[in-house]
Amino acid sequence: MTGNTKKHTISPSKRDHSLSRLESEIGYSFKDRRLLYQALTHSSYACQGRRAGVLDNERMEFYGDAVLGFLISKMLLRRFPQSGEGNLSCARASIVDTGTLAGLAERLRLGEFLFLGPSEEKSGGRTKKSVLANSFEALVAAVCLDGGIESAERFVERFFSPLLEAEVLPEEGRDYKTKLQELSHAIGCTPPFYIVDDVSGPDHDLMFRVTVIVGDHCYGKGTGKTRKEAEQAAAREGLILLQDDLQRLS
Repeated sequence: MTGNTKKHTISPSKRDHSLSRLESEIGYSFKDRRLLYQALTHSSYACQGRRAGVLDNERMEFYGDAVLGFLISKMLLRRFPQSGEGNLSCARASIVDTGTLAGLAERLRLGEFLFLGPSEEKSGGRTKKSVLANSFEALVAAVCLDGGIESAERFVERFFSPLLEAEVLPEEGRDYKTKLQELSHAIGCTPPFYIVDDVSGPDHDLMFRVTVIVGDHCYGKGTGKTRKEAEQAAAREGLILLQDDLQRLS
């Protein structure tokens, strides 16, 4: 009994100190820490504490997805004033895909801060791409709810501006796969082909991991919730890498 009491008295202070580190990493301090707690609470953890009013981050994930889509759209419109709706939509989808969001979450070591239930903990939830991506979206929502859209915009620009600097939009009317195919043809390579490396997750939340091959070389990898989305992400990376190689050789 004494051991349990000790555990419950020490744990909150440790968590508060840990979350202060996270606030430092993201460059934002919460006025209402409850929003941050909710953003980091997986449904597997919340199920254990329903009677205590513990809320999971699924609703925040929904809201964060919308906020992120709006803010990334705004950034793309500023950066590519001549691009049409089709190319901008394709760019937005590739920038906010699961792989990109999970990568940003890994950079923040977000998995270390998550509240997970025992089953999710045992199955490696702290490193799952889908869990990390969803938690990052929830974090965007928490910042927006706590500090308003201006705070959320500063947060998003901090993490996504470097990605936009490297963004290459295809010409009007052509997606990344088409543009990569045309570029490979122009330099005399065999057409790109795509290999599905892995399909993971439950049926309602599948994650595809795809590699694109140009000539004899791997030129890009991508992830997405559909095979088409993953292939577009791989083609986008392939375009950047292939164009870099051509510039070095020229």
